[in-house]
Amino acid sequence: MTVSTGNSYLDSLSNSAATAAAKASKSNQTIDQSGFLKLLTAQLKTQDPTAPTDTNTMTQQMATFSQVAGITEMNQSLKSMLSGVNASRFGDASGWIGRAALITGNVATQAANGAYAGQISLPADAKDVTLNLVNSSGQTVYSKDLGAKSQGDVSWSWDGKDASGNATKDGALQVIVTATGANGKSVSPTNSTWNEIQSVKSPATGTTQLITGLGSIDPADVLQLS
Repeated sequence: MTVSTGNSYLDSLSNSAATAAAKASKSNQTIDQSGFLKLLTAQLKTQDPTAPTDTNTMTQQMATFSQVAGITEMNQSLKSMLSGVNASRFGDASGWIGRAALITGNVATQAANGAYAGQISLPADAKDVTLNLVNSSGQTVYSKDLGAKSQGDVSWSWDGKDASGNATKDGALQVIVTATGANGKSVSPTNSTWNEIQSVKSPATGTTQLITGLGSIDPADVLQLS
């Protein structure tokens, strides 16, 4: 590897040393601060007394090398800090395991006790709101008329049991809400559902993910924790 410092004599010494090092070990292709100082000392010892090295040039070389060394040390410190942040982030998120997260979406997953729950956000008053939960076969397994509701959030829940008291085995269900405004026109609500957090995944790089029945969820997408 060719090393350029801006000084021809120092360059020749550095390149000679680099060539020798490359022959000894192909994996050692860099020069550290100690090696740089040795080269600089050799230059001072062998310089021509009638044409000494310009002190300004030498100072610039040392300053440049120190700056590069400082940036390298800073990068190493930042990597260490990032590792600490990742560990802390994982520790915080792991405390969410077993809790339920409210997430915007039209699919509701079943809680450990078999229940389903969610929230409807109405942009305007509605004189009638109807909730339907539909399975993967397109069958409505639960329906409820919620009546008239004011603008804002409306919570709902279902124990997951049919009229005979039997627990459903349909798994995830699609949430369909129909709402009629006071003027008789339809209102378009926003649906959110409660989903239990089963585990946490925190890769070395990237964003920590919450694992739920809906799949991987970014913690930033969680509207509320139970």
